[in-house]
Amino acid sequence: MARTKKGRAVHGWLIVDKPAGMTSTAVVNKVKWALDAQKAGHAGTLDPEATGLLAVALGEATKTVPYITDALKCYRFSVRLGQATNTDDTEGEVIATSDLRPTDAEIEAALPQFVGDIQQVPPKFSAVKIDGQRAYKLAREEEDFEIAARPLYVDEMLMIERTDTDHVLLEMTCGKGGYVRSIARDLGESLGCHGHVEWLRREWSGPWETDDGVTIDVINELAKTEELDDYILPVSEGLGGLPELQATAEGAAKLKNGNPGMVLTGAEYGDEVWVSYGGQPVAVGVYKSGEVHPSRVFNL
Repeated sequence: MARTKKGRAVHGWLIVDKPAGMTSTAVVNKVKWALDAQKAGHAGTLDPEATGLLAVALGEATKTVPYITDALKCYRFSVRLGQATNTDDTEGEVIATSDLRPTDAEIEAALPQFVGDIQQVPPKFSAVKIDGQRAYKLAREEEDFEIAARPLYVDEMLMIERTDTDHVLLEMTCGKGGYVRSIARDLGESLGCHGHVEWLRREWSGPWETDDGVTIDVINELAKTEELDDYILPVSEGLGGLPELQATAEGAAKLKNGNPGMVLTGAEYGDEVWVSYGGQPVAVGVYKSGEVHPSRVFNL
C-alpha cells in the first residue's frame, strides 16, 4: 500500500529574499512548513551569510529547477582588499595580509580577465565533493587537498564603487556554478594585495528580481494562511527560457502519459520547448515534425 504524502499539493514558485545567517536548505524547510507543502526545493544555493534572491520551487515546479539554475544570475558584492582568509569570506581566519592597495584604474584593468568563459577553482570551504567527501569537511579537518578548476561563464563584471581604500563594490552577472568568493580571492591575487568577500547579495536570477521576493518575516507572519498562497507564482515562470507551444486536446492527453503529442504551433526541429494546454504546462520536450517528445511531464 502506497504511503500517503503529508501536506498539501502546492505547485509553483515562492521567491524569497534570504537574510544573512540562514542556509538555503533552512529557507526551503521554512517555506515548506509555512505552506504545508508536500515537496519543495530551490534553484541555486546561497552561502549562509549571503542575502538576496532564493527561488523556492514547490511541487511540480521542482521539475523546472534546472532551467532556472542554468539561467543568468546577478550578484553584487564587496571585496575586502589586503586580506586573504581560509574561507574566502569574513567567516574564516585571516591567512595573509598586504599593505598594497591598487588604484581604481588597476582594479578596472583587472576585471576583464574574469569575463567570458573562464576557469574557476571553488573555495576549499565549499560543498564540492572530493573523493566522495565534501570539501568543507576536509578543510575543517585540515586535510591537504586540491580542487580542480571548473568552467564558468561570466557575462559581465562591473566596478560599481570604490567605497574606501580597503573596499571595492563589484557586480557580476554569470551562469550556473559561479563562486563569488573565488572571484574575490582571485582578483586579490591578480592585484597582488589579497582579497575576500565581505558581503554578497544576489540581485536577480533568471526571470525574477529581489523585489519580487518575500521576506522570512512575512513568511512567518502569514504561515499556514491563504494569504501566503497569494505570493506563489505559476509553475510556468520557471520555463520562460524555453519556447511555449500549445497542444491539441489529444496531444495533451498523450504527453501526460509520457508519449509524443501533437501541437498546434511549431518551432525549429530539435528545439527544446514546453507545451501548454488550457493555460497549464503539460510537458517539456523536443519538437519534431509537429509533435513534442516529452522529457518531463507535469501532473497539474
